[in-house]
Amino acid sequence: MAAHVANRKAQLEVKMLVRDPQVCLSINKRHCNCKYFPDHMLPENVVATTDAKSALLDADFCLHAVPVQFSSSFLESIADYVHPGLPFISLSKGLELNTLRMMAQIIPQALRNPRQPFVALSGPSFALELMNKLPTAMVVASKDKKLANTVQQLLASDHLRISTSSDVTGVEIAGALKNVLAIAAGIVEGMNLGNNSMAALVSQGCSEIRWLATKMGAKPATITGLSGTGDIMLTCFVNLSRNRTVGVRLGSGEKLENIINSMNQVAEGVSTAGAVIALAQKYNVKMPVLTAVARIIDNELTPKKAVFELMSLPQVEEV
Repeated sequence: MAAHVANRKAQLEVKMLVRDPQVCLSINKRHCNCKYFPDHMLPENVVATTDAKSALLDADFCLHAVPVQFSSSFLESIADYVHPGLPFISLSKGLELNTLRMMAQIIPQALRNPRQPFVALSGPSFALELMNKLPTAMVVASKDKKLANTVQQLLASDHLRISTSSDVTGVEIAGALKNVLAIAAGIVEGMNLGNNSMAALVSQGCSEIRWLATKMGAKPATITGLSGTGDIMLTCFVNLSRNRTVGVRLGSGEKLENIINSMNQVAEGVSTAGAVIALAQKYNVKMPVLTAVARIIDNELTPKKAVFELMSLPQVEEV
């Protein structure tokens, strides 16, 4: 997203706050991220820093891409440098494990400012394809319509189409739970259960996300839109998905600990799965596919047993 925004306007100074001094040096000296995108040149107006205070000084927008489970502690550590009117555009997808909070709650609470302007950015978008400037469509969601329109103008380009929404809950819940569903889709792939099984599982998972999201106040149209069905299709069916990859390896018989230790990026669905059971209970929604993923991750259930349980559920009317 830093590269995308910087490419939009050459006169913009885009600062990337990074943790790794080597990545920082690589971006500033060689204009590439040596860790994640070594083959992609970054625009010269992207400048990296490890200093939060200098990164946030006089900023007009903050694109927040810290994984959900680490966001609260990180934001608390930089809160003194954040202007109360600085809009936060959240790219993070997931639910905080113990609190069940979404980013719309985490960001203002961690910054000790309930009025911190907030926008959720979501939709089917692999970073690699955005870096390659392939046609992509996403959604910005905010309770503040004017802010949503401003961010739309900031991000929209000839290869990135941006829609606006006021349904922050729907966009965030769909973005969080599609990662859990992608693990389930990966398990089906890893177990070689076939295309019929994959289609049945993903459509059931879509229904479960819709049931929960609407109980939480989301609009059904959001769940069938870009940030819902669009993101679900991308994450469940394409090999670039980290969460799907975790599922494939689980379905092939690998242990979760070994899978996580071998990855250099965070698969948000692993942590978010733990919140699914609590949410299902809180809102009294039956979510057999997504709760099965949580039980597999918690080592309560094997993938094979989960398939047997799902296939043994009572035959019901479709809702």
